Amino acid sequence: MSFKDPKAITEAGTQKGAEKARLSWDKSLVAGFLAGAYIAFGALVAITVSAGMRPEIWGGVQTFFTGAVFSLGLILVVIAGSELLTGNMALVPLAAFRERAKFKDLAHNFAFVLLGNLLGSLFVAYFLAIESGVLMTEMNLERLEGLAHKKAVEETEWQIFLRAVGCNWLVCLAVWMALAAEDVAGKILAIFFPIMAFVALGFDHVVANMFFIPAAIFAGADDISWWDALHNWLFAFGGNLVGAAVFVAGAYWYLYAQPEETQPQEPQPGDEPATNGDSGRFEPGDRQTVTR
Repeated sequence: MSFKDPKAITEAGTQKGAEKARLSWDKSLVAGFLAGAYIAFGALVAITVSAGMRPEIWGGVQTFFTGAVFSLGLILVVIAGSELLTGNMALVPLAAFRERAKFKDLAHNFAFVLLGNLLGSLFVAYFLAIESGVLMTEMNLERLEGLAHKKAVEETEWQIFLRAVGCNWLVCLAVWMALAAEDVAGKILAIFFPIMAFVALGFDHVVANMFFIPAAIFAGADDISWWDALHNWLFAFGGNLVGAAVFVAGAYWYLYAQPEETQPQEPQPGDEPATNGDSGRFEPGDRQTVTR
C-alpha cells in the first residue's frame, strides 16, 4: 500500500489549505453545513450505541464504543467532502505560514465554515435527534444529558481549553494521516484511531459540542442553558485552534516546509587540494609560462 511521507503530506496539506482559503462564502457555508451535519450524525449514533452500557459494568468499553462509532463523522467529512472548522484550523494556517494564503482569507474561511458547522449541527440536533424521537427514549436521554452536563456545566474553563487542545491535535493528525493515504480504505483506517482516542478520553470538540449541548437543551434539560453552550464553545474553539495551528500546522511547517540547509563538507584524510579544477601537479608535456 503506497502512502505519502511526512514531507509530501506537508505539501499536500499546503495545497489543500490554499484551496480551502479560496472558497467563496456560499460554498464555505454549504460545505460547512454538511460537515456540521456529518459530525452530528457521528455523535447521534455514538449516543444510541453506548446508551445502554452502564459504566459500572462496562467500564472504559463504553467510551471505546462511543469513540469507535463517532469516527463516522470525520470519515464522512473527508471521504464525501465538506468543510470542517477543526480540520481547517490546521490546513489553512499551514498554507498561510507558507504564504500561499492570506490571513484575511483564513478569517473569511473560519467565519463561514464555523457558521455552516453550527447550522448543520443544530439541524440534526433538533430535527433528526429530538423531533424524530430518536433520542427521546429513556436510555438515550440519560446518555445525552450526562454527556452534555459534563461538557457544559461540570468542566472548568481551563479543563475545556486543555481538552480541546488534545482533541484537535488528534483530529488534525487524523486529517493529516488521511492525506497520506492513497486509497479510501487507508484514509478510513487513518481516521479511525485518533478519533476513537479523543472521544474515549473525553476531550472537547467544538463542532461536536454544537450537537451534544443544544440537543440536550432541545430535549428539555433543566440545568443546561444557552449561555452554558456559548461558554463551552468559546473555550473549546480556542483550545481546538491551538491544538491544530501550533501542534500540527506549526510543527510540521517547521519540520518539513523550511529551506534545507546545506553544510560544507569537511576535508577527508588523504584529500589533496585542487586549484581551479586541476590537481595542481605538473606532468611531463605540460607547458609552463615563466614570467621574468
